[in-house]
Amino acid sequence: MRRSPIDYLRIAGILDGTSLLTLLLIAMPLKYFADLPLAVTINGSIHGGIFLLYIGSILYAAIRIQWSISWSLAAVFVAFIPFGNFIFDVYLKKVKDRYPVKPFRMSWIIYSIIFFSFIDLFAQLPVMSTFAKSVGASAFIAGIVVGLYSFTNSFGNIASGILTDKIGPLSMMLFGLAATSASLFSYHFVDDPLTLLIVRSLHGFFGGLIVPAAFTLLANTTAHDKQGSKSAVTGSFVGIAAIIGPAFSGIMASKTSVPNVFTVIGALGVLLLVCSFLLRQVHVKKQEREASHVSFKWNRDVQKAFMGAFFLMFSQGALAYLLPLHVEALGYSSRMSGTLMSMFGIVAVFLFILPTNRVFNRVDPVYTMLIGVAVLAISQMLIGQMTTTLTLYLVMILYGIGFSSLFPSINTLLIQSTTPETRGQAYGYFYAFFSIGVVVGSSVLGFLRIGIAGGFMLTGVVLTGFFIVVLFDIRKRVKSKKISDFSMK
Repeated sequence: MRRSPIDYLRIAGILDGTSLLTLLLIAMPLKYFADLPLAVTINGSIHGGIFLLYIGSILYAAIRIQWSISWSLAAVFVAFIPFGNFIFDVYLKKVKDRYPVKPFRMSWIIYSIIFFSFIDLFAQLPVMSTFAKSVGASAFIAGIVVGLYSFTNSFGNIASGILTDKIGPLSMMLFGLAATSASLFSYHFVDDPLTLLIVRSLHGFFGGLIVPAAFTLLANTTAHDKQGSKSAVTGSFVGIAAIIGPAFSGIMASKTSVPNVFTVIGALGVLLLVCSFLLRQVHVKKQEREASHVSFKWNRDVQKAFMGAFFLMFSQGALAYLLPLHVEALGYSSRMSGTLMSMFGIVAVFLFILPTNRVFNRVDPVYTMLIGVAVLAISQMLIGQMTTTLTLYLVMILYGIGFSSLFPSINTLLIQSTTPETRGQAYGYFYAFFSIGVVVGSSVLGFLRIGIAGGFMLTGVVLTGFFIVVLFDIRKRVKSKKISDFSMK
């Protein structure tokens, strides 16, 4: 008899509940009453691993069966209550037959690979500069080490785009996944600055091969009228990676080491590589598999998508550089910078996954892009003026709304203005603009030395300038269409 996803959830839940009880009733008394702290260390590590397995089983169940999100939230909640998993298991056993199993959608593997690529990126943020110094790098070399990933990543994006159209997105994505996982494992061999520079270069380049191929494969296997909402769902996985990545790497690096952080992410990459071979079942049209002889065209909409990608990440680079400085200058702890960044990510993820994402199927992406840019510009101008905790959080909520509007819009615009034969190359350039935008956003503001408030204001002005350019282009397009319609009459 074939097992239901709920069966796997029940098994993982019993294991999680048992490890929690042993931690609370055995390991902790041994630590505090028998002076054996190692018991908590061992049991805590085992419980942490089982909990991750349990979360994975919740996600698998949510994907495969027809139940409401409240069941998934309840499953997470009971994991923190002693005996909660056992009580929940009784209910799961009773209701198991009420929920039919849905066919597994291959798009979830692609989403997971996109998540892997971005958690790989975001996990580096809090640990790379300190890791560089730990192997003997100077402050100058450490700065190069941090930026080198994005620099070589842009070349990987372009190479992936060109090769995706020639050998197919699936083959390109599998190669990028394998090479990136190998480069993640290689951090264990780093013991001097030169080796670290080499590993960072390879890591950035190979990491750049994945995203254009993954987005191309997803776009080419999605119905035209669902592209907008699919782009929003994709954005939710990027947002989740942005929330989890820094916290995961910061905590794990402090408990173990930075190479171990990358080893865990590399292991996830290997697991996804194995799962990715299932994607060969996905129907891909012949013209998407064979080498393309259609030339890529830089039409107006493609250019707007590229500019949108650049300015979105320019805004992100400015935020990553200025927000910690602003929080520190106000006298708050550095932890608040992380929670503020998480706030905008959480808002964006909710807007991506809620029914609000359907608006991207119904509204011209140029207009939703305009809204996103305008909200980001206003947010950047306001952040530098905010001095209280409440107002900072409110502005970051506003920033999350702008991000959640702009990211799906530029993806949808790119898809609608390209063909499957050239979409890989388009995505290659698209994500190269992403990488360059981050570097420019942080480095230019650091070079200008115009102060924190001035940096936020300048970023807002730059985004406003882009808003005006797009607005005039839309008005010009509407005017040309009216003239064309009039002449046809």
